[in-house]
Amino acid sequence: MSIVIDGRKNADQLMSELGVLTQVFHKETGKRPGLAVLRIGENPASKLYVEKKGRAASELGYLFEEHAFPENITNAFLEAKIKRLNADDNIHGIIIQLPLPQHLDTPGLLSLIDPSKDVDGLHPLNAGRLCEGFSPLFTPCAPLACLSLIQTVEQNLEGLNVGIVGSSFLVGKPMAMLMLQQDCTVCMGHIKTRNLSDLCKTSDILVVAIGCPNFIPGNWIKKGAIVIDVGVNRLPSGKLAGDVDFVSAQKRAKAITPVPGGVGPMTVAILMRNTLEAAYNFVDISFSLSWGNGNELARKTYKS
Repeated sequence: MSIVIDGRKNADQLMSELGVLTQVFHKETGKRPGLAVLRIGENPASKLYVEKKGRAASELGYLFEEHAFPENITNAFLEAKIKRLNADDNIHGIIIQLPLPQHLDTPGLLSLIDPSKDVDGLHPLNAGRLCEGFSPLFTPCAPLACLSLIQTVEQNLEGLNVGIVGSSFLVGKPMAMLMLQQDCTVCMGHIKTRNLSDLCKTSDILVVAIGCPNFIPGNWIKKGAIVIDVGVNRLPSGKLAGDVDFVSAQKRAKAITPVPGGVGPMTVAILMRNTLEAAYNFVDISFSLSWGNGNELARKTYKS
């Protein structure tokens, strides 16, 4: 049976380190790191995700603001709100909870966020720098969480074949850029890819983020692979399931993330990390944080 990568344990370790650095920040500045979340509509999943982020921020002593708006909110109103938050010295991180209603301009709204407050790493400047192989101000939280969990199993990723199933700008595309910077060989697919099983069967590391419960069966997994399941799907029974069939995949994988308790908790912890770094940057204090495995994120993850 494979190793079950404990996302909650790793997230707790990171949160503990963030707690210490938050105290240092407050002692030196008298301020608290500030995070603002814009949520539009009453999507149950979005409400739950924002609640988890607020809980983590409260645990660390951050200033947390949830700005909730009705489904029919106008683009112009949100633009004005983002500009006000950009100018607010008490807010160091701004995120827009996705997905947005179709009538809203998602790319345009994301591009309005001050890149130095873009703790989700979705501003074109940050995304572009990641794509070009340079260090962005911030990297999208879920891909960075995936990489950190992979590195708890295998630190030297050079030359490994990485399969990424899912091509979204939230996970798949930035994940590919991160793994290329680890000197991996990356192959991307998605739910419409022909012979998708072939991609999976040749992947030393398989990252799946397509939003289809139990879509990847265990017999598609390369024996000894590391499997990172980003999917969170609610079944008719009310239980949560990932995009990978966990039971059958366990029989072949070297290590695998569970759902829940895998990538999700680490993603929230990474968001808290990015927010704290944004606060440190705002007051021009050097920010340094090592992972539990001894790797320094900035020096290990990026090439300049």
